[in-house]
Amino acid sequence: MEWFKNMNLPNKLTVIRICAIPIFLIFLYISKGMFRFLPLLIFVAAALTDSIDGYIARRDNLITNFGKFMDPLADKLLTASAFVAFVEIGYLRAWVVVIIISREFLVSGFRTLAASKGVKIAANPWGKIKTVFQMVLIVVVLLNYTGYAEFITSWIAPLTAIVVLLTVISGATYIYENMDVIKQ
Repeated sequence: MEWFKNMNLPNKLTVIRICAIPIFLIFLYISKGMFRFLPLLIFVAAALTDSIDGYIARRDNLITNFGKFMDPLADKLLTASAFVAFVEIGYLRAWVVVIIISREFLVSGFRTLAASKGVKIAANPWGKIKTVFQMVLIVVVLLNYTGYAEFITSWIAPLTAIVVLLTVISGATYIYENMDVIKQ
């Protein structure tokens, strides 16, 4: 635990977000009745740590190599875990999740290739929009899962279509705009 104590606050929040994933999944699978709100609360709290840790890291100049690597990985692990779990509990089709996760692997691989050539590639606006819609879809599914917001069931299919479309567009745009990395 000494390693955790020695971390700065943004990195601690990133580690906490990763540690929240199994807790989120456990409560998603075992929660009954009014406790079905727990996965939603855990997910929202974990997702909020992403904004908070980024803000603090930039504000206090606490940007580290650990944070640069682990922060986006923690985000991908959190969303991918939710999406895979949603297939298991019957809210999403597997092909949807395969597209989402494939895009993340592709872009991460592309970033790794660029980094190996000394090129830093910033996130594009499409990727940020995609992430917002992914989070909205996850929250809508979790709200529906509680059993207290069944009126939003009809929102899941259209939101899923938007997320798939944005996932494909953001991935294709990302690669197209940075094609010179492959050519080097």
